[in-house]
Amino acid sequence: MTAILPPEALARAFALARSGPRRLLGLAGPPGAGKSTVCAALLQALGPLAAAVPMDGFHLAQSALERLGRAQRKGAPDTFDSAGYVALLRRLHTPVAGETVYAPEFRRAIEEPIAGAIAIAPGVPLVITEGNYLLMDEQDAPGTHWHAVHALLDEVWYVDMDDRLRIERLTRRHELHGRSPQAARDWVAQVDEPNARRIAATRGRADWVLRWG
Repeated sequence: MTAILPPEALARAFALARSGPRRLLGLAGPPGAGKSTVCAALLQALGPLAAAVPMDGFHLAQSALERLGRAQRKGAPDTFDSAGYVALLRRLHTPVAGETVYAPEFRRAIEEPIAGAIAIAPGVPLVITEGNYLLMDEQDAPGTHWHAVHALLDEVWYVDMDDRLRIERLTRRHELHGRSPQAARDWVAQVDEPNARRIAATRGRADWVLRWG
């Protein structure tokens, strides 16, 4: 079932889509806040006016994370190809006439990114991108490229949800993807929530806060 978005969210999205040849909307927020759900609802409402490129497509492959010793904190800022994500946003922000842009997609069934799985047609006026780290600056994640993201987005919304409900949803998600209840709780406490606190500190940089759930 598609989420029902508040009228202001729809009005803002339609205004962006109709305001120029190409606009980029970012949906930021902590793990489990419902960014993907909001994105899906916007895509359904906007139809051919919008397409989506999730940040999750830039997860490093599991083999790379293991080689780097980062597999046990997958989802942290330095477990993504942040430079590649920024490069993609630059291409989308300044499109070449007639050029389709291909982007990677993260497949949860295999927990791996798949290159070139998403096609963004040249005439799409609004590209929505959602992810945890869209509002970070250089001090938040040194050695990464997240600080360059905000300037490439025309508007960024912070998707906010009651922490208790968000953690419950996040724990269930991990269980659905194969973790035992205890392993899911441990992953949320040890990996997701430290990241969530870092993301929450960026909330004040958003153009608008979408509180729901």
